[in-house]
Amino acid sequence: MFLKKKSSTSGITNIVTLNPYVDKHYIYKSNAFYTLNNPTFNISNFITSYVRNKDIITTVVYLSRSIPEEDIQDILDIKAYEELGLDQANSYTISSIEMMSDSEEREFHLFVAEHETLDATFLPLKTETKYIDLIIPAPLLYKSLYQKEIISKHGTHCFVYFTQDDTFVTMYHNGEYIYAKSIEFSLEQIYEKYCVSVGEKVDEKTFFAVLESEGLTTSNPDYQQHFKKIFSEVFITINDIIIYTKRAFNIDTIDQMFIGSEGGPIIGTEEYSQNFLGLQSLELNFNYHIPNDESYTDQIQYMMLLSSLVYMENESLFVNLTMYPRPPSFLNRTSGQFIISTVVAISLSLAYPLVYLIGSYVNDAKIYALTIENNTLTAESNKYKQILSEKKKIIDGLNENIKALSDKYNNKAKTLTAIYDKKVNYHLKSEILHTVAEDLGKFEVYVDELKNKDNTIQMSLVSSDDRKFTELIKYISETHFANIASIDIDKIEKDASGDFYRGLLKVELK
Repeated sequence: MFLKKKSSTSGITNIVTLNPYVDKHYIYKSNAFYTLNNPTFNISNFITSYVRNKDIITTVVYLSRSIPEEDIQDILDIKAYEELGLDQANSYTISSIEMMSDSEEREFHLFVAEHETLDATFLPLKTETKYIDLIIPAPLLYKSLYQKEIISKHGTHCFVYFTQDDTFVTMYHNGEYIYAKSIEFSLEQIYEKYCVSVGEKVDEKTFFAVLESEGLTTSNPDYQQHFKKIFSEVFITINDIIIYTKRAFNIDTIDQMFIGSEGGPIIGTEEYSQNFLGLQSLELNFNYHIPNDESYTDQIQYMMLLSSLVYMENESLFVNLTMYPRPPSFLNRTSGQFIISTVVAISLSLAYPLVYLIGSYVNDAKIYALTIENNTLTAESNKYKQILSEKKKIIDGLNENIKALSDKYNNKAKTLTAIYDKKVNYHLKSEILHTVAEDLGKFEVYVDELKNKDNTIQMSLVSSDDRKFTELIKYISETHFANIASIDIDKIEKDASGDFYRGLLKVELK
Protein backbone atom coordinates (compact mmCIF):
# COMPACT_ATOMS: atom_id res chain seq x y z
CA MET A 1 0.00 0.00 0.00
CA PHE A 2 1.17 3.51 -0.89
CA LEU A 3 -0.75 4.99 2.04
CA LYS A 4 0.82 4.57 5.47
CA LYS A 5 -1.20 6.08 8.30
CA LYS A 6 -0.02 7.57 11.55
CA SER A 7 -2.16 7.27 14.63
CA SER A 8 -3.31 10.90 14.18
CA THR A 9 -4.70 9.97 10.77
CA SER A 10 -6.19 6.63 11.73
CA GLY A 11 -9.43 5.91 9.92
CA ILE A 12 -8.25 7.66 6.73
CA THR A 13 -8.38 5.39 3.70
CA ASN A 14 -8.54 7.88 0.81
CA ILE A 15 -6.79 11.07 -0.29
CA VAL A 16 -8.73 13.75 -2.17
CA THR A 17 -6.80 16.44 -4.06
CA LEU A 18 -8.67 19.65 -4.94
CA ASN A 19 -7.66 22.21 -7.55
CA PRO A 20 -9.96 25.19 -6.84
CA TYR A 21 -8.63 27.24 -9.75
CA VAL A 22 -9.75 24.90 -12.54
CA ASP A 23 -12.42 23.01 -10.55
CA LYS A 24 -10.78 19.64 -11.14
CA HIS A 25 -10.38 17.07 -8.39
CA TYR A 26 -8.99 13.55 -7.87
CA ILE A 27 -9.26 10.78 -5.32
CA TYR A 28 -6.57 8.25 -4.41
CA LYS A 29 -8.35 5.07 -3.49
CA SER A 30 -7.34 1.41 -3.58
CA ASN A 31 -3.87 2.32 -4.92
CA ALA A 32 -5.32 4.16 -7.95
CA PHE A 33 -5.81 7.86 -8.77
CA TYR A 34 -9.19 8.73 -10.28
CA THR A 35 -11.06 11.86 -11.36
CA LEU A 36 -13.57 12.99 -8.73
CA ASN A 37 -16.46 14.97 -10.18
CA ASN A 38 -18.23 16.07 -7.00
CA PRO A 39 -16.23 16.17 -3.75
CA THR A 40 -18.44 15.38 -0.76
CA PHE A 41 -18.02 14.95 2.96
CA ASN A 42 -16.46 11.66 4.04
CA ILE A 43 -14.63 11.32 7.35
CA SER A 44 -12.29 8.72 5.80
CA ASN A 45 -11.02 11.23 3.17
CA PHE A 46 -7.87 13.25 3.74
CA ILE A 47 -8.54 16.54 1.86
CA THR A 48 -5.60 18.40 0.27
CA SER A 49 -5.39 21.52 -1.88
CA TYR A 50 -2.85 24.20 -2.76
CA VAL A 51 -2.68 28.00 -2.94
CA ARG A 52 -1.18 29.78 -5.94
CA ASN A 53 2.25 31.35 -5.59
CA LYS A 54 0.90 34.76 -6.57
CA ASP A 55 -1.62 34.61 -3.70
CA ILE A 56 1.02 34.23 -0.98
CA ILE A 57 3.76 36.47 0.40
CA THR A 58 7.10 35.00 1.44
CA THR A 59 10.20 36.18 3.22
CA VAL A 60 13.21 34.78 5.07
CA VAL A 61 13.62 35.48 8.80
CA TYR A 62 16.67 34.79 10.98
CA LEU A 63 16.32 34.17 14.73
CA SER A 64 18.84 33.62 17.49
CA ARG A 65 19.25 30.01 18.59
CA SER A 66 18.92 31.15 22.19
CA ILE A 67 15.20 31.96 21.79
CA PRO A 68 13.03 29.37 23.60
CA GLU A 69 11.06 27.07 21.30
CA GLU A 70 7.72 28.09 22.82
CA ASP A 71 8.35 31.73 21.81
CA ILE A 72 9.36 31.03 18.20
CA GLN A 73 5.88 31.19 16.61
CA ASP A 74 4.95 34.46 18.34
CA ILE A 75 8.21 36.08 17.23
CA LEU A 76 7.74 34.81 13.67
CA ASP A 77 4.25 36.34 13.57
CA ILE A 78 5.66 39.68 14.72
CA LYS A 79 8.50 39.44 12.19
CA ALA A 80 6.00 38.75 9.40
CA TYR A 81 4.14 41.99 10.11
CA GLU A 82 7.41 43.94 10.40
CA GLU A 83 9.31 42.45 7.44
CA LEU A 84 6.38 42.34 5.01
CA GLY A 85 4.56 45.48 6.14
CA LEU A 86 1.26 43.64 6.62
CA ASP A 87 -1.91 45.67 7.16
CA GLN A 88 -2.88 45.50 10.83
CA ALA A 89 -6.54 45.83 9.83
CA ASN A 90 -6.48 42.57 7.85
CA SER A 91 -6.25 38.97 9.04
CA TYR A 92 -3.56 36.59 7.80
CA THR A 93 -2.58 32.96 8.08
CA ILE A 94 1.14 32.79 8.81
CA SER A 95 3.12 29.56 8.66
CA SER A 96 6.80 28.74 8.43
CA ILE A 97 9.34 26.06 7.68
CA GLU A 98 12.84 25.96 9.14
CA MET A 99 15.78 25.50 6.79
CA MET A 100 18.88 23.50 7.56
CA SER A 101 21.64 25.95 8.51
CA ASP A 102 25.07 25.76 10.15
CA SER A 103 25.13 29.48 10.94
CA GLU A 104 24.77 31.04 14.38
CA GLU A 105 21.13 31.88 13.63
CA ARG A 106 18.11 29.78 12.73
CA GLU A 107 16.65 30.40 9.27
CA PHE A 108 12.90 30.32 8.60
CA HIS A 109 10.92 30.73 5.38
CA LEU A 110 7.64 32.49 6.17
CA PHE A 111 4.52 31.95 4.04
CA VAL A 112 1.65 34.39 4.51
CA ALA A 113 -1.84 34.32 2.98
CA GLU A 114 -4.66 36.79 3.58
CA HIS A 115 -7.82 35.31 5.07
CA GLU A 116 -10.00 37.10 2.54
CA THR A 117 -8.10 35.51 -0.36
CA LEU A 118 -8.24 32.03 1.18
CA ASP A 119 -11.97 32.30 1.86
CA ALA A 120 -12.71 33.48 -1.69
CA THR A 121 -10.81 30.47 -3.07
CA PHE A 122 -11.63 27.61 -0.72
CA LEU A 123 -14.96 28.31 1.02
CA PRO A 124 -17.05 26.89 -1.88
CA LEU A 125 -15.09 23.61 -1.63
CA LYS A 126 -15.16 23.60 2.16
CA THR A 127 -18.94 23.88 2.02
CA GLU A 128 -19.02 20.53 0.19
CA THR A 129 -16.24 18.66 2.03
CA LYS A 130 -16.81 20.27 5.49
CA TYR A 131 -13.04 20.56 6.07
CA ILE A 132 -9.69 20.83 4.24
CA ASP A 133 -6.84 19.10 6.07
CA LEU A 134 -3.91 20.54 4.13
CA ILE A 135 -3.41 23.66 1.98
CA ILE A 136 0.14 23.81 0.60
CA PRO A 137 1.87 26.86 -0.93
CA ALA A 138 2.47 25.96 -4.59
CA PRO A 139 6.31 26.25 -4.44
CA LEU A 140 6.47 23.64 -1.66
CA LEU A 141 4.72 20.96 -3.73
CA TYR A 142 8.07 20.00 -5.28
CA LYS A 143 9.40 19.00 -1.85
CA SER A 144 7.46 15.75 -2.07
CA LEU A 145 9.52 14.76 -5.14
CA TYR A 146 12.65 14.80 -2.98
CA GLN A 147 11.02 13.11 0.00
CA LYS A 148 9.81 10.25 -2.21
CA GLU A 149 13.27 10.09 -3.88
CA ILE A 150 11.84 10.78 -7.32
CA ILE A 151 14.48 13.51 -7.72
CA SER A 152 17.95 13.41 -6.17
CA LYS A 153 18.46 15.94 -3.39
CA HIS A 154 21.96 16.76 -4.61
CA GLY A 155 22.44 20.01 -6.56
CA THR A 156 20.37 23.07 -7.45
CA HIS A 157 17.17 22.63 -9.47
CA CYS A 158 14.92 25.14 -11.22
CA PHE A 159 11.23 24.31 -11.76
CA VAL A 160 8.96 26.24 -14.15
CA TYR A 161 5.26 25.42 -14.19
CA PHE A 162 2.62 27.03 -16.40
CA THR A 163 -0.96 27.08 -15.11
CA GLN A 164 -3.98 28.82 -16.53
CA ASP A 165 -3.71 31.85 -14.23
CA ASP A 166 -0.25 31.66 -12.62
CA THR A 167 3.16 30.67 -13.94
CA PHE A 168 5.85 30.45 -11.28
CA VAL A 169 9.58 29.74 -11.15
CA THR A 170 10.81 27.81 -8.10
CA MET A 171 14.38 27.13 -6.93
CA TYR A 172 15.52 24.24 -4.71
CA HIS A 173 19.04 23.62 -3.38
CA ASN A 174 19.99 20.18 -2.04
CA GLY A 175 16.33 19.28 -1.69
CA GLU A 176 15.41 22.46 0.23
CA TYR A 177 13.17 25.28 -1.04
CA ILE A 178 15.01 28.61 -1.37
CA TYR A 179 13.03 30.96 -3.65
CA ALA A 180 9.96 31.29 -5.89
CA LYS A 181 8.51 34.04 -8.06
CA SER A 182 5.46 34.32 -10.30
CA ILE A 183 5.93 35.74 -13.79
CA GLU A 184 3.45 37.51 -16.06
CA PHE A 185 3.22 34.59 -18.48
CA SER A 186 0.37 32.36 -17.29
CA LEU A 187 -1.27 30.30 -20.04
CA GLU A 188 -4.11 32.82 -20.16
CA GLN A 189 -1.65 35.72 -20.43
CA ILE A 190 0.31 33.92 -23.17
CA TYR A 191 -2.95 33.52 -25.10
CA GLU A 192 -3.74 37.25 -24.69
CA LYS A 193 -0.23 38.23 -25.76
CA TYR A 194 -0.62 36.03 -28.84
CA CYS A 195 -3.90 37.76 -29.78
CA VAL A 196 -2.25 41.17 -29.38
CA SER A 197 0.71 40.02 -31.49
CA VAL A 198 -1.47 38.80 -34.41
CA GLY A 199 -3.85 41.76 -34.07
CA GLU A 200 -7.06 39.75 -33.72
CA LYS A 201 -8.96 37.53 -31.30
CA VAL A 202 -8.21 33.91 -32.20
CA ASP A 203 -10.21 30.91 -31.06
CA GLU A 204 -8.99 30.01 -27.56
CA LYS A 205 -9.62 26.26 -27.87
CA THR A 206 -7.71 26.14 -31.16
CA PHE A 207 -4.83 28.09 -29.66
CA PHE A 208 -4.40 25.76 -26.68
CA ALA A 209 -4.88 22.68 -28.84
CA VAL A 210 -1.90 23.79 -30.97
CA LEU A 211 0.17 24.69 -27.89
CA GLU A 212 -0.49 21.36 -26.17
CA SER A 213 -0.12 19.11 -29.22
CA GLU A 214 2.63 20.80 -31.27
CA GLY A 215 4.11 23.33 -28.84
CA LEU A 216 6.90 25.60 -30.02
CA THR A 217 7.79 23.28 -32.91
CA THR A 218 4.44 23.77 -34.69
CA SER A 219 4.57 23.63 -38.48
CA ASN A 220 2.15 26.55 -38.75
CA PRO A 221 4.40 29.53 -39.63
CA ASP A 222 2.07 32.10 -38.01
CA TYR A 223 1.96 30.28 -34.69
CA GLN A 224 5.68 29.53 -34.85
CA GLN A 225 6.64 33.17 -35.42
CA HIS A 226 4.55 34.55 -32.56
CA PHE A 227 5.38 31.66 -30.21
CA LYS A 228 9.05 32.43 -30.76
CA LYS A 229 8.57 36.07 -29.78
CA ILE A 230 6.47 35.33 -26.67
CA PHE A 231 8.59 32.46 -25.32
CA SER A 232 11.78 34.44 -25.90
CA GLU A 233 10.37 36.96 -23.40
CA VAL A 234 9.42 34.09 -21.07
CA PHE A 235 12.96 32.69 -20.94
CA ILE A 236 14.57 36.14 -20.67
CA THR A 237 12.40 36.68 -17.55
CA ILE A 238 13.37 33.25 -16.18
CA ASN A 239 17.04 34.08 -16.77
CA ASP A 240 16.67 37.27 -14.69
CA ILE A 241 15.23 35.21 -11.82
CA ILE A 242 18.06 32.68 -12.05
CA ILE A 243 20.68 35.45 -12.00
CA TYR A 244 19.06 37.00 -8.92
CA THR A 245 18.81 33.65 -7.10
CA LYS A 246 22.44 32.75 -7.77
CA ARG A 247 23.59 36.11 -6.45
CA ALA A 248 21.24 36.23 -3.44
CA PHE A 249 21.90 32.67 -2.25
CA ASN A 250 25.56 32.28 -3.30
CA ILE A 251 24.82 29.57 -5.85
CA ASP A 252 27.44 28.85 -8.51
CA THR A 253 25.38 26.94 -11.04
CA ILE A 254 21.96 25.47 -11.79
CA ASP A 255 22.30 21.71 -12.20
CA GLN A 256 18.95 20.82 -13.72
CA MET A 257 15.82 22.49 -15.00
CA PHE A 258 12.28 21.05 -15.16
CA ILE A 259 9.48 22.62 -17.22
CA GLY A 260 5.82 21.61 -17.26
CA SER A 261 2.25 22.85 -17.50
CA GLU A 262 -1.16 21.79 -16.28
CA GLY A 263 -2.08 20.88 -19.87
CA GLY A 264 0.96 18.67 -20.40
CA PRO A 265 4.57 19.20 -21.51
CA ILE A 266 5.12 22.10 -23.93
CA ILE A 267 7.13 20.67 -26.82
CA GLY A 268 10.24 22.67 -27.77
CA THR A 269 10.95 24.42 -24.46
CA GLU A 270 14.16 22.43 -24.06
CA GLU A 271 15.64 24.25 -27.07
CA TYR A 272 14.76 27.64 -25.61
CA SER A 273 16.21 26.60 -22.26
CA GLN A 274 19.49 25.70 -23.95
CA ASN A 275 19.64 28.86 -26.10
CA PHE A 276 18.59 31.45 -23.50
CA LEU A 277 19.79 29.87 -20.25
CA GLY A 278 22.51 27.48 -21.32
CA LEU A 279 20.68 24.76 -19.37
CA GLN A 280 19.32 21.40 -20.39
CA SER A 281 15.72 21.00 -19.33
CA LEU A 282 13.53 17.97 -18.68
CA GLU A 283 9.77 17.62 -18.82
CA LEU A 284 8.02 17.95 -15.46
CA ASN A 285 6.13 14.74 -16.12
CA PHE A 286 7.17 12.02 -13.67
CA ASN A 287 6.03 8.43 -13.68
CA TYR A 288 4.62 7.88 -10.20
CA HIS A 289 3.59 4.26 -10.89
CA ILE A 290 0.06 5.11 -9.85
CA PRO A 291 -2.74 3.95 -12.15
CA ASN A 292 -5.11 6.70 -13.30
CA ASP A 293 -8.00 7.12 -15.70
CA GLU A 294 -6.45 9.81 -17.98
CA SER A 295 -3.68 9.98 -20.58
CA TYR A 296 -2.19 12.99 -18.77
CA THR A 297 -2.84 14.18 -15.25
CA ASP A 298 -1.85 17.62 -14.03
CA GLN A 299 1.44 17.20 -12.15
CA ILE A 300 0.20 19.52 -9.41
CA GLN A 301 -2.49 16.93 -8.63
CA TYR A 302 0.17 14.21 -8.36
CA MET A 303 2.38 16.40 -6.19
CA MET A 304 -0.57 17.18 -3.90
CA LEU A 305 -1.07 13.42 -3.52
CA LEU A 306 2.61 12.81 -2.71
CA SER A 307 2.66 15.80 -0.34
CA SER A 308 -0.33 14.36 1.54
CA LEU A 309 1.45 11.04 1.97
CA VAL A 310 4.58 12.75 3.28
CA TYR A 311 2.58 15.11 5.51
CA MET A 312 0.74 12.25 7.21
CA GLU A 313 4.12 10.69 8.01
CA ASN A 314 5.79 13.91 9.21
CA GLU A 315 3.73 17.11 9.50
CA SER A 316 6.79 19.30 10.17
CA LEU A 317 8.07 18.90 6.61
CA PHE A 318 5.32 21.06 5.09
CA VAL A 319 3.74 24.46 5.59
CA ASN A 320 -0.01 24.16 6.14
CA LEU A 321 -2.10 27.30 5.45
CA THR A 322 -5.49 25.71 6.04
CA MET A 323 -8.15 27.67 7.91
CA TYR A 324 -10.60 24.78 7.74
CA PRO A 325 -9.21 21.82 9.73
CA ARG A 326 -11.32 18.77 10.45
CA PRO A 327 -13.08 18.84 13.84
CA PRO A 328 -11.37 16.98 16.70
CA SER A 329 -12.52 13.54 17.76
CA PHE A 330 -15.73 13.22 19.77
CA LEU A 331 -13.90 12.84 23.08
CA ASN A 332 -11.84 15.99 22.46
CA ARG A 333 -14.77 18.20 21.47
CA THR A 334 -16.47 20.45 24.03
CA SER A 335 -19.84 19.11 22.96
CA GLY A 336 -18.60 15.52 23.32
CA GLN A 337 -17.26 16.18 26.80
CA PHE A 338 -20.55 17.83 27.73
CA ILE A 339 -22.57 14.86 26.51
CA ILE A 340 -20.31 12.40 28.33
CA SER A 341 -20.56 14.46 31.54
CA THR A 342 -24.34 14.57 31.21
CA VAL A 343 -24.57 10.79 30.73
CA VAL A 344 -22.35 10.19 33.76
CA ALA A 345 -24.43 12.59 35.86
CA ILE A 346 -27.66 10.86 34.89
CA SER A 347 -26.13 7.47 35.63
CA LEU A 348 -25.04 8.62 39.06
CA SER A 349 -28.44 10.07 39.81
CA LEU A 350 -30.01 6.68 39.16
CA ALA A 351 -27.48 4.68 41.19
CA TYR A 352 -27.73 3.56 44.80
CA PRO A 353 -27.32 6.16 47.59
CA LEU A 354 -23.81 4.80 48.15
CA VAL A 355 -22.83 6.25 44.81
CA TYR A 356 -23.77 9.73 46.06
CA LEU A 357 -21.59 9.28 49.10
CA ILE A 358 -18.65 8.16 46.97
CA GLY A 359 -19.29 11.07 44.65
CA SER A 360 -19.25 13.44 47.61
CA TYR A 361 -15.89 12.04 48.76
CA VAL A 362 -14.55 12.38 45.23
CA ASN A 363 -15.70 16.00 45.05
CA ASP A 364 -14.16 16.75 48.43
CA ALA A 365 -10.89 15.26 47.25
CA LYS A 366 -11.01 17.33 44.08
CA ILE A 367 -11.80 20.49 46.05
CA TYR A 368 -8.91 19.79 48.38
CA ALA A 369 -6.54 19.19 45.44
CA LEU A 370 -7.76 22.32 43.67
CA THR A 371 -7.37 24.36 46.86
CA ILE A 372 -3.74 23.28 47.17
CA GLU A 373 -3.17 24.03 43.51
CA ASN A 374 -4.88 27.43 43.89
CA ASN A 375 -2.67 28.34 46.87
CA THR A 376 0.43 27.33 44.94
CA LEU A 377 -0.59 29.35 41.88
CA THR A 378 -1.51 32.36 44.07
CA ALA A 379 1.92 32.33 45.68
CA GLU A 380 3.58 32.05 42.29
CA SER A 381 1.38 34.84 40.92
CA ASN A 382 2.32 37.14 43.83
CA LYS A 383 5.99 36.36 43.23
CA TYR A 384 5.78 37.39 39.60
CA LYS A 385 3.75 40.49 40.47
CA GLN A 386 6.54 41.55 42.82
CA ILE A 387 9.15 40.87 40.13
CA LEU A 388 7.14 42.92 37.62
CA SER A 389 6.82 45.78 40.14
CA GLU A 390 10.60 45.81 40.71
CA LYS A 391 11.26 45.68 36.98
CA LYS A 392 8.87 48.60 36.47
CA LYS A 393 10.80 50.68 39.00
CA ILE A 394 14.03 49.88 37.18
CA ILE A 395 12.45 50.83 33.85
CA ASP A 396 11.14 54.11 35.30
CA GLY A 397 14.63 54.91 36.60
CA LEU A 398 16.17 54.10 33.24
CA ASN A 399 13.59 56.27 31.48
CA GLU A 400 14.54 59.19 33.73
CA ASN A 401 18.24 58.63 32.96
CA ILE A 402 17.45 58.45 29.25
CA LYS A 403 15.53 61.75 29.46
CA ALA A 404 18.39 63.46 31.32
CA LEU A 405 20.96 62.15 28.84
CA SER A 406 18.70 63.13 25.96
CA ASP A 407 18.38 66.71 27.27
CA LYS A 408 22.14 66.87 27.78
CA TYR A 409 22.72 65.55 24.27
CA ASN A 410 20.28 68.06 22.74
CA ASN A 411 21.96 70.99 24.54
CA LYS A 412 25.39 69.91 23.33
CA ALA A 413 24.05 69.41 19.83
CA LYS A 414 22.64 72.96 19.79
CA THR A 415 25.98 74.33 21.03
CA LEU A 416 27.94 72.42 18.38
CA THR A 417 25.52 73.57 15.69
CA ALA A 418 25.97 77.18 16.74
CA ILE A 419 29.77 76.80 16.78
CA TYR A 420 29.71 75.12 13.37
CA ASP A 421 27.54 77.92 12.00
CA LYS A 422 29.95 80.53 13.31
CA LYS A 423 33.00 78.76 11.91
CA VAL A 424 31.63 77.65 8.56
CA ASN A 425 28.86 80.07 7.62
CA TYR A 426 30.22 83.34 9.04
CA HIS A 427 31.80 85.60 6.49
CA LEU A 428 34.38 88.18 7.57
CA LYS A 429 33.13 91.70 6.90
CA SER A 430 36.64 92.73 5.98
CA GLU A 431 36.59 90.25 3.11
CA ILE A 432 33.24 91.54 1.92
CA LEU A 433 34.36 95.17 2.18
CA HIS A 434 37.51 94.36 0.25
CA THR A 435 35.47 92.73 -2.52
CA VAL A 436 33.06 95.68 -2.69
CA ALA A 437 35.99 98.11 -2.84
CA GLU A 438 37.35 96.31 -5.90
CA ASP A 439 33.92 96.51 -7.51
CA LEU A 440 33.80 100.30 -6.86
CA GLY A 441 37.10 100.74 -8.67
CA LYS A 442 35.78 98.86 -11.71
CA PHE A 443 33.00 101.39 -12.16
CA GLU A 444 35.06 104.49 -11.19
CA VAL A 445 32.97 105.04 -8.09
CA TYR A 446 34.67 106.22 -4.89
CA VAL A 447 33.82 106.28 -1.20
CA ASP A 448 34.25 109.38 0.87
CA GLU A 449 32.48 108.07 3.99
CA LEU A 450 31.65 104.60 5.36
CA LYS A 451 29.55 103.47 8.35
CA ASN A 452 29.03 99.93 9.66
CA LYS A 453 26.45 98.75 12.20
CA ASP A 454 25.71 95.03 12.82
CA ASN A 455 25.18 93.59 9.33
CA THR A 456 24.39 96.89 7.61
CA ILE A 457 27.01 98.95 5.71
CA GLN A 458 26.34 102.53 4.58
CA MET A 459 28.65 104.17 2.08
CA SER A 460 28.65 107.72 0.71
CA LEU A 461 29.64 107.34 -2.95
CA VAL A 462 31.09 109.83 -5.42
CA SER A 463 31.23 109.49 -9.22
CA SER A 464 31.48 111.67 -12.30
CA ASP A 465 28.40 109.99 -13.84
CA ASP A 466 25.18 109.09 -12.03
CA ARG A 467 24.63 106.06 -14.35
CA LYS A 468 27.67 104.41 -12.82
CA PHE A 469 25.77 104.10 -9.53
CA THR A 470 22.98 102.01 -11.09
CA GLU A 471 25.48 99.88 -13.02
CA LEU A 472 27.40 99.28 -9.80
CA ILE A 473 24.26 98.24 -7.86
CA LYS A 474 23.18 95.87 -10.64
CA TYR A 475 26.64 94.29 -10.77
CA ILE A 476 26.87 93.82 -6.98
CA SER A 477 23.33 92.36 -6.82
CA GLU A 478 24.06 89.79 -9.53
CA THR A 479 27.59 88.93 -8.41
CA HIS A 480 27.21 88.79 -4.61
CA PHE A 481 23.57 87.78 -4.18
CA ALA A 482 24.62 84.84 -1.96
CA ASN A 483 26.11 87.18 0.69
CA ILE A 484 23.76 90.19 0.43
CA ALA A 485 20.25 90.33 1.87
CA SER A 486 19.41 93.68 0.23
CA ILE A 487 21.10 96.62 -1.55
CA ASP A 488 19.64 100.05 -2.21
CA ILE A 489 20.72 103.64 -2.87
CA ASP A 490 18.52 106.23 -1.20
CA LYS A 491 19.20 109.21 -3.41
CA ILE A 492 21.52 110.45 -6.12
CA GLU A 493 22.22 114.21 -6.36
CA LYS A 494 24.66 116.46 -8.07
CA ASP A 495 27.26 118.16 -5.95
CA ALA A 496 26.97 121.92 -5.41
CA SER A 497 30.10 122.44 -7.49
CA GLY A 498 28.44 120.60 -10.40
CA ASP A 499 31.53 118.47 -11.15
CA PHE A 500 30.38 115.10 -9.71
CA TYR A 501 27.44 113.16 -8.23
CA ARG A 502 26.82 111.86 -4.75
CA GLY A 503 24.82 108.84 -3.59
CA LEU A 504 24.15 107.07 -0.26
CA LEU A 505 24.44 103.25 -0.73
CA LYS A 506 22.96 100.89 1.90
CA VAL A 507 24.01 97.21 1.89
CA GLU A 508 22.50 94.64 4.29
CA LEU A 509 24.53 91.43 4.63
CA LYS A 510 23.07 87.96 5.25
